[in-house]
Amino acid sequence: MSSINVTALMDDDRRVAPLFAVHNFRDLGGYPTADGRETRWRTLFRADGLYRLTSEDAQTVIDLGVRTVIDLRSDNELRARGTFPIDKHDVAFHHLPIIDVTWGETETPEFDDDADFLVWAYREMLAEASPRFADAITLLAQELVLPAVFHCAAGKDRTGILAALILGALGVDSSIIAADYGLTRQATQRLLVWARDHNPELADLYANMPARFVAADPRAMQVILADITAEHSSVYDFVRAIGVTDESIAALARTVLTTR
Repeated sequence: MSSINVTALMDDDRRVAPLFAVHNFRDLGGYPTADGRETRWRTLFRADGLYRLTSEDAQTVIDLGVRTVIDLRSDNELRARGTFPIDKHDVAFHHLPIIDVTWGETETPEFDDDADFLVWAYREMLAEASPRFADAITLLAQELVLPAVFHCAAGKDRTGILAALILGALGVDSSIIAADYGLTRQATQRLLVWARDHNPELADLYANMPARFVAADPRAMQVILADITAEHSSVYDFVRAIGVTDESIAALARTVLTTR
């Protein structure tokens, strides 16, 4: 795995979907695994708030082949913001909330380093919501679900942990998983530029948000993956421990990974 050019993987022109109002819609294809396979393109996507999609954006998502949308946001977020336009497109929609209350709705600790906050937050999330992540992985392993996209609000935290668990269970190296997570930093910059001109409410929301909420430091993901492997030997074993069966992981591998 040391010979892999991680930067080239992240910079692949196929990585980011060119949408107008959604800026963190990304393809998880092209990532090599320890057994010599790689993740398929146009099979599994991660994203931010799909409620913002324009009609043209939504059609682009459909044209990518997406047949399933998994929304990881809370009930309150769905009520306040809406969802992917399921009334206009023939997709299977699943609401699988990872957390019931967002950071902005509760008190959170402050740290000198934003990465330390993220580590605290992700440890809390995994401790409390691991069965919910397991439900999402099990769903994605079912026949005829893929191609699919899973998303939350920023496509960073809930989405980032789910992506890390899936990629890790499939044998993708932690350096690639952390780098993929870090791509949200560029996506956030694209979003802020767009919001200033097209969505002042969202721009104000980000302007008044604590910086630690917006951070996407790859160091935090590396710590979380190290936590998991220290306690469970591998991400695969952790995913099994939280309730995903070997059969489901194998089924996911058959559809998401290329053949050897």
